[in-house]
Order: sequence, then structure tokens, then C-alpha cells
Amino acid sequence: MPLDPVAYHLSTKHGFNRFARSAGYLDWANQPDPFRRYEGTDLVPLSRAALGGAVPFEDVRAGTVAPSPVDLTTIGQFLRCSLGLSAWKSHRETRWPLRVNPSSGNLHPTEGYVVWDGWVAHYASREHALEIRARLDGHAWDAWRPDGGFLVGLASIPWRESWKYGERAFRYCQHDLGHALGALRYAAALFGWRAVVLPRWSDEATAAVLGIDRTGDYDGAERELAECVLCVTPGSVEPWLTRAPDGLVAAARAGTWQGRANQLSRTRTDWEVVEAVAQATVYPGRVAPASDVPGAPPVPDSQPRQHAEPPARQILLQRRSAVAFDPRGWLSRASFARVLARLKPVGVPWDVADWPSRTQLVLFVHRVEDVTPGLYAFVRDPAGLDRLRRAMRPEFLWEAASAGPDDLEGLYLLVPADVTWTAARLSCDQDIAAESAFSLGMLAPLASSLEEQGPWAYRRLFWECGLIGHVLYLEAEAGGVRGTGIGCYYDDAVHDLLGLGGVEWQSLYHFAFGLPIEDTRLTTEPGYPWERDG
Repeated sequence: MPLDPVAYHLSTKHGFNRFARSAGYLDWANQPDPFRRYEGTDLVPLSRAALGGAVPFEDVRAGTVAPSPVDLTTIGQFLRCSLGLSAWKSHRETRWPLRVNPSSGNLHPTEGYVVWDGWVAHYASREHALEIRARLDGHAWDAWRPDGGFLVGLASIPWRESWKYGERAFRYCQHDLGHALGALRYAAALFGWRAVVLPRWSDEATAAVLGIDRTGDYDGAERELAECVLCVTPGSVEPWLTRAPDGLVAAARAGTWQGRANQLSRTRTDWEVVEAVAQATVYPGRVAPASDVPGAPPVPDSQPRQHAEPPARQILLQRRSAVAFDPRGWLSRASFARVLARLKPVGVPWDVADWPSRTQLVLFVHRVEDVTPGLYAFVRDPAGLDRLRRAMRPEFLWEAASAGPDDLEGLYLLVPADVTWTAARLSCDQDIAAESAFSLGMLAPLASSLEEQGPWAYRRLFWECGLIGHVLYLEAEAGGVRGTGIGCYYDDAVHDLLGLGGVEWQSLYHFAFGLPIEDTRLTTEPGYPWERDG
């Protein structure tokens, strides 16, 4: 039976005296295979050429890169820079992969698919290749597509997360989906393309075209949950937004399919609430006018930089999650201001979303030059200031931190204090929240979003938080520091600190940003063997 997302959310909170239900231990014998494969498919290797290596990250942010042609070579590099492997780590006898798109616990529930040139293909990230799942009628594809672009479909395998996190796993699947959207949008911008989630695609249509509703292809294997379809195009996104998926769904159902999914674990534990909330938040699809597309890219900032940024491709591929921070590390005020400016929902990557931005931020500022340590609110959309202020404690200062029109605009000091202990305590007593330069919590209007849009909005609130996290990851890399997402925090303790009652404002994700301490015990290799000498 479907489970109301509010009920799910309340039941999967962590508290000082109770964590959300999980197995309570890690069943290493059943750890999920990190790579989905479809046995019996044709495997098409993708380009190994390191395209776009000299493109400045500022041009990617601004969306000003000249469009590249869409072909198998550029599609391959687009996937490599969004969903591919970023590195292999090893310690003694253990070796594990990292990916360009971050994931909770490095478990990677997100799977990517491409629909192009009459193919429906699964991206096999370990091999950097396409597994051809279906060949559609070529005329049907040519008649349906608006221009020379292609589609990317995303699906989740909840078991990969629930193996470790139990009932809270659905949250983390949606965080990771948001990170994947960010990774895809930045990679598209690297090649001068637009990318946007298509609002007319219901989950049923998505599952049909990706083939993940084909029960016989998953006999004994873990099923995938349809999430969304994006168009990726060098041209306008408007024709894609208004095109109904029906013709492509019919072509997929009449297509020639091949391949069977591999089984990821020998045995599994069924977490019924995860399945129930997934059923409750199925997206029915809707018609969205072209005017819903987010606006123009932001104007590049003119503040002086303390160091030259690496090229965009390098930033995308070197993204890592910090495992520890140096508490002696400080962030400059100018760098802090640039990071906050990038979190305002305008341009790349925010234009990947077809829904309005709703999330606001609460910051625990520890070590930022010329910024008073304390608890802050960062209002990403000024229209939400009064609403957020009314919801919080009346004794908060709400003192504007801005010293000029573009310096820390939207940042408000609530309480000047040493909040290092508070940040760590709220984030499940993790030192990373206190030893970073700053950490933050993401607040979303849960109740009103569900009431206005429907239960499916629950997923998209987490997607937006994952997107915020991805921006923070890349801005950290660009600034010579590092970030890390924090999925473990005491939900209601955060709300109590801020004076938030009821279920309207909920903390959905935490993040820390600062100077990393590298683990020198680990060795690192490139994501793919052919990149070792590159």
C-alpha cells in the first residue's frame, strides 16, 4: 500500500535517542554490486578522447560555451563527465571505484540511460560503454525528436541504499538523483548544450521507454525505480518541453529488446516503507508551458580570485567527498561570497529543473575571514524572506551581513556565537560539521509543496537539495578546498534550534565545506586504464 510521504518522512527521522530503522549492521556478504549490467546486450564502446579540456569553468557556469555537434563521440564524453568513474581508491587488499556524480555512502543507486538514433541504451560506467537494450523504429525516433538532441533517463535502485541505510534509503536515493541532475547539467554546459527535466514524462512513460517495466528482464534481479527523463540539446529546449512522450512510448513497446539485468546481491531485505513511499510519490506527468523554463544564466562575477581555477573538465572529474577537515583552515570572505552567489537559483545548473526553487539554507559559520562566527540564514530567493523569518524564533537578529550590493547578499546573522559544537551535535556528532569552514542545513517547505503539487513533489524537494549539494561540491573544487554531503543529522533537533514547528519547514540535507585532510593511507588511480598516462 502507498505510504503518505509526510508519514514516511516523520517515521524516518533520526533523533538523539532513536535512529531510523535499518539492519543495524553491514551484511558484507550481500553488499550490492556497484555496477548494473544487462547480460546479452550489444556493448558499444564510447570515446576515450578527453574533449573540452581547456574550457574555463566560468564559461560552463555562464552557459556560454559554443555548442558541439551531437554524435557518439560527444555523447560518450558527456557521459564520462557526468556519470562516469572519477577514480579508483585502494587500501591494502581492498579496491573501490568513485564516480563523477556523488552518492550517499558511495553506494550509487542512480542508473543512467540514453535514447538516441533509435537506440535505448544503458550506460555501463565501469566499461564506459553503451549496452544497447532496444532498437526502435528509426522513423519513429526521427519523427518524434524535435531536433538533433537526445534523451537521458534516470532510474534508482533503492536496494543499493537500503542495504546500509534501511528505511531512510529513499531519502538518499533522491539526494543522489539531484546530484546526478547537477552532474548532467554541468557536463551538458561543458559541450554548449542545454539540459532540462521533461515535465510531460510520467514515471509510467519513463519506465516504458527505458525498459525498466519489463518484468521478465529482471527475474531475480533488483528492480529499478523510474525517476525522470531529460532532453539534452544544442538548440532550444522549448520544443522538447511541449512534446508528449506517447509516440516514443509506443515505439518502445513495439521495439526489439535484449538483455537481462544482473543480480546485485545474493539475498535482500525487503524494506516495505521504501516501496510504499515510492508508490505514493509516483509522478503522473503534466503539461508545462515553455515559460516555465528558468531564466538566463547569471552574469560572471568580477571579484578578484585568490588563485586560478582549474579548467571545467578537471573540476568535474576531480570532485571528491572530504572525509575530514582541517580545523585550522579558513575561507576568505570573497570566496564565501562567490559560493553563496552560485547558490541563487538562476542559470546553470538550476535551469535543469522545470519546477520553482523552494529551499532555503541555515549556515553554521566557523572560520570565514571577516565574517562573525555564528548561526545564519541564507535566503536564496528574496521573496521567501518574510515567510522564513515568521517561521523561526522571534528572538533571532536577522542582521543583514551584506556590506555592498553584491557582497553576501541574502545572508542574515541570526545568532553570533561559536556554533562548532552545535553543528557537530546536530549532524549525528560528526566532526566534519564543526571542523569545516562552514556547514549548513537545507530547509524545504514540505507541507505546502505537497499540498500545492501533490505527493510526487516529495522527491523533487530532495532533488533540489542534491542539486544544491552538487553546486557546493564543484565550487569547493574550483576554490581549492573540498565539500561533503551529510545525510545523517538529528532532524527535529535542527527544527528545535530554529524554532520551527509542525511539518512545514523540514531539514532535508546537510553539507560541510572547508580545507580537507587527505588520507595518505589510500592510493588513487584514474577512473579508466587509458587515462593513466593522460
